[in-house]
Amino acid sequence: MTETSPFLAGLLGRCPRCGKGALFRRYLKVADACDVCDLDFSDEDSGDGPAVFVMSIVGFIVVPAALALELAASPPVWLHMLIWLPLATLLTLLILPPFKATLFALQWKHNAHEAQLDLDPVVTESQAHKAETARSDSDAA
Repeated sequence: MTETSPFLAGLLGRCPRCGKGALFRRYLKVADACDVCDLDFSDEDSGDGPAVFVMSIVGFIVVPAALALELAASPPVWLHMLIWLPLATLLTLLILPPFKATLFALQWKHNAHEAQLDLDPVVTESQAHKAETARSDSDAA
């Protein structure tokens, strides 16, 4: 089975495992499971990450354009609002689902979960031994 790209799955709003089933059942509402491969989506939690990316991208597009228009033509404030508020809203609504789906696909691919740290016990014991040795060496000095 070929591996699905999390970026392609996110862009298309598809399951990160099979790349075929729909990730969303409504606009931003994640389905309970993939209808093709039965991957459980109940652990889905992209948090505020997609919103942060989208706000940054939309801001980097809208703010310079609004400033350029202001410097070039100095239109009244109501015209700025008439142009930039709908544009910012439309851009946000268009790019939020792919960003949310991509973040979910990346979390699934890298097995990332909230507030969990999976340490290798061998590495942990080795690090603890090194710390204890360093502590005893400093006590002896």
